[in-house]
Amino acid sequence: MTILTDLRERTRTWHRGSYRLAQALAVVTVLCVLAMLIDQRTLGGAPLWAKPFKFAVSGALYFFTWSWLVSLLPKFRRTANWLANALVVIFAAEYVLLVFQAARVRASHFNNETPLDNTIFQVMGGMIAMLWVVNLVLTIGVMFTRLPDRATTWAARIGAVLGMIGISLATLMSGPTPDQSAALDATGQSAMIGAHTVGLPDGGPGLPILGWSTVGGDLRIPHFLGLHGLQVLPLLALALGVLAARYPRLRDDAVRLRLVVIAGAGYAGLLALLTWQALRGQSIVAPDGLTLAAFALLVAGVAFSGLIAIGRPSRDRELEGSVR
Repeated sequence: MTILTDLRERTRTWHRGSYRLAQALAVVTVLCVLAMLIDQRTLGGAPLWAKPFKFAVSGALYFFTWSWLVSLLPKFRRTANWLANALVVIFAAEYVLLVFQAARVRASHFNNETPLDNTIFQVMGGMIAMLWVVNLVLTIGVMFTRLPDRATTWAARIGAVLGMIGISLATLMSGPTPDQSAALDATGQSAMIGAHTVGLPDGGPGLPILGWSTVGGDLRIPHFLGLHGLQVLPLLALALGVLAARYPRLRDDAVRLRLVVIAGAGYAGLLALLTWQALRGQSIVAPDGLTLAAFALLVAGVAFSGLIAIGRPSRDRELEGSVR
């Protein structure tokens, strides 16, 4: 059996629309890479096709995961399928508008420069609001999902909640900056309303491709991290299950569950830390002593908790010891 055939068999019961969109976005990702190699133009200091590339990668991961999650829902499967289809349509429409703006060499987000630009962003904003509502309903559904493996069950639940938080963090970028507010007060106009960067205008020095600011706070970082908790925790649960074949201690379902919960708490702590750092106008590559100290405490807390979780006997072992 080839890898492709095995993948088709494993995904046979997954939500088709989400899975097909994930596949399409994987192809679009390659096309965006080719576009960046061929078209050297920039927009806001970043490669013109970098934003479509990032959205394609993120969307492919997002819909691949939801395709799997929807197939696990024990109840309301038909409703969940309709909601997942709605997610597909909303994201696809938003992505088309994003690519349309890139082709025009215009910013797709926060753009208020012309009536057309403003209309496009307002439409995209409405789509994002609808996506948020649909995502919330599906996340609630995941909370009632139970799998034979408790670690995977809670990885899916915690990951879905973290993804919901990540989407919600986008609202922190939507308000006008102090400079934009001043321009609106003085003239009633501002070419941009909203920003990714805190403390400085968008478009300054940033990390390659990602574009995250290297001189100021950047709210895209916690937004990205939270959104993809939806993939990280289920992948962790899968990795622990694979490692259980080699490490007997991980064969205990209770141990894997504890590690997943600890990882989820650590991930949430990191998400809070990065949000706090960004809101203080501090670059991800230039953390101050306070940020480093908070990060060190977080890492130490997660590591210490993990060691306790591995060393603590499970209920089955406690019962076995009492019988003996």
